[in-house]
Amino acid sequence: MLAPTPSELVARARADLRVGLPVAVGDILLASVEALPAGRLAAMRAEGALTLAVSGRRAETLKARAYDGEVARIVVPEDADAAWLRAVADPADDLRVPMKGPLRTLRDGDAAPWRAGIALAKAAHLLPAVVGVAAPAPQGVTRLPSLTQDAPGIAPLPVAAARLPMAAHSRGRVHVFREEGGGEEHYAVEIGTIDRARPVLTRLHSACFTGDVLGSLKCDCGPQLHAAMDAMAAAGGGVLLYLNQEGRGIGLANKMRAYDLQDQGFDTVEANHRLGFEDDERDFRLGAGLLRRLGIDAVRLMTNNPRKLAMMAAQGIEVTERVPLHVGLTPENAAYLDVKRIKSGHLE
Repeated sequence: MLAPTPSELVARARADLRVGLPVAVGDILLASVEALPAGRLAAMRAEGALTLAVSGRRAETLKARAYDGEVARIVVPEDADAAWLRAVADPADDLRVPMKGPLRTLRDGDAAPWRAGIALAKAAHLLPAVVGVAAPAPQGVTRLPSLTQDAPGIAPLPVAAARLPMAAHSRGRVHVFREEGGGEEHYAVEIGTIDRARPVLTRLHSACFTGDVLGSLKCDCGPQLHAAMDAMAAAGGGVLLYLNQEGRGIGLANKMRAYDLQDQGFDTVEANHRLGFEDDERDFRLGAGLLRRLGIDAVRLMTNNPRKLAMMAAQGIEVTERVPLHVGLTPENAAYLDVKRIKSGHLE
């Protein structure tokens, strides 16, 4: 009982990647391209030939063949340094230095460790690119016993709760939940009085530091947050689920990278793809898990996103009504909102 569980080992591996340590998946030593120091890169190279793994989305931009579908394994040249690896992984200078190759990709061998490495890098909010070598794991290196990445906690564990008067309503209560294995914390905010015998007015809101805190004009997140809270107060009660899935699940640093790409002329979806991410990396099942913890099984969902509606139904939460939420249009975010509607299928 004192040994770490598989999910705890995954959490440890995420933390190791963030500080530049390699982790072992099967017989492959993997490290984050973004965080790996030059000295450790040299030590890994001394163990054998290096391979760089990027996601299929990043491979599309690089014109590299992704024989493994969602992952491309690129042969690292013998003279390539950390700057070369970073240039392949990070699209910041793609337009200035468009030619990254020629890149030779592998088609034989087991790609499962590399898929796990990309998944770990994404979960750690790093660039989705890992460099690795087939070598025994040194003592102290985190070893993952399985090549399968645990799904994010679907039923986060309750940690703390307290009364909180708010500007929207004097009666409020904040519940803090934490994903199993030491993952992210998420919050359920009761506004007013909740009647669990009837469908509860509910909003799934993903954290947006730039919009919610700084008042960014590039998105509509801040206005949506405050409009939802005001609507709940006017209705007498509701639940705000505040999920720590910044930047559609890619993390704040990668979101800033995406913003920089948008300044180069790419839209939201294109920027995510160039970074190596999918359109949306969030897991909305977390919201259903929070509602079950609160004893809520039917909601009036405030959303324009059809994925949230589908997730609720798939997770056994009844959505009796979709409540549209259209606020916060600015000249700065008009194109962003168009992309959400045209490419992501957001509803009118």
